[in-house]
Amino acid sequence: MSEPSTALPPLVEPAAGLTDEETLRYSRHLIIPEFGMPAQQRLKNARVLVIGAGGLGSPALLYLAAAGVGTLGIVDDDAVDASNLQRQIIHGVSDVGSSKAESARRSIHELNPLVHVRLHTVRLDVTNALEIFADYDLILDGTDNFATRYLVNDAAEILGKPYVWGSILRFDGQVSVFWGRHGPTYRDLYPEAPPAGSVPSCAEGGVLGVLCAQIGAVMVNEAVKLITGTGVTLLGRVLVLNALDMSWREIRVRKDPAAVPVTELEADYDAFCGLPANAGSEDSREEVPAVGVRELQQLLAARTAGERDFDLLDVREPGEYAIVSIDGSVLMPRSGILSGESLPERGRDLYVHCKSGGRSAEVAAFLISQGYERVFNVSGGILEWVRDIEPAKTLY
Repeated sequence: MSEPSTALPPLVEPAAGLTDEETLRYSRHLIIPEFGMPAQQRLKNARVLVIGAGGLGSPALLYLAAAGVGTLGIVDDDAVDASNLQRQIIHGVSDVGSSKAESARRSIHELNPLVHVRLHTVRLDVTNALEIFADYDLILDGTDNFATRYLVNDAAEILGKPYVWGSILRFDGQVSVFWGRHGPTYRDLYPEAPPAGSVPSCAEGGVLGVLCAQIGAVMVNEAVKLITGTGVTLLGRVLVLNALDMSWREIRVRKDPAAVPVTELEADYDAFCGLPANAGSEDSREEVPAVGVRELQQLLAARTAGERDFDLLDVREPGEYAIVSIDGSVLMPRSGILSGESLPERGRDLYVHCKSGGRSAEVAAFLISQGYERVFNVSGGILEWVRDIEPAKTLY
């Protein structure tokens, strides 16, 4: 099936009408000849689920609310951190420490109290994705890991729902529409997940803050077109932005005629993407020998005194290491280890740390699976080290 060359039918039936308040609020939409009252009534009747109230979710939620989408769902179980504020514009300083979903709802209601907001303060996984998706017409996915992207794709295909996908990293962004009933899906773009550790997340590799707004706004544009049947969507096309030279290019994607339709979810999307099962979870951390930061402090003192000999590996990215590091650590980024391009010396005791303990637990588990015998994860990572051992150093 080739990508559609004409507009898709409207995804949502129009609401019965608009109130006087709604007519005034959305008047700049209503006077557009190609849009008008019918399209606005469809927006009012639409139910849109946004996965993540982070970099892409922030502008997407604000513009969906401003546009008059009647019901917005938010999936996010995280809390607002000060480092989020550089790009996650739906949150403010007063929201630091609070639920991202709750913070997003407050901002949405401040912008447009006519929008109904539903919160799903859970981590999306195989046990809840189908149930959550079933209540919505359209999904927006701005997550930054491949396991969740494949999960979103498969749940949407099983339920026959379209979704808008966005991706950002450093200065680059991508956006497209996937809908198995009418064209290609994410699996047609990426039949196989990239090798584990080959693509850093935004937390590891960084992202230009304004790029979130650029890609998030395109995602909302596609959502509005799908809901209202206006224009031609990006189904069958991937729009790619290079923010450094401000260039856009388009990649065509076709549905694989030999692909087997997705009828059930994978049992383990981390394993499907080549990651250790439940990498970074509490369960996996229990399986990897671990030390706390105070024990690490004692070990480093013993090493300085010549009483111990071991390597302390920092598996973060160079940019993170430049901000703050533990004296005596060796930078060896996670991606190089998981790809096998840069492995530590065998036969030595290895202590592995990252920012908070998740990436280092993954690396430690990988090294153990490769036959390394004495590998220990530093629980809490450099965040806990700075808080408990060297508070004068910088947190990020």
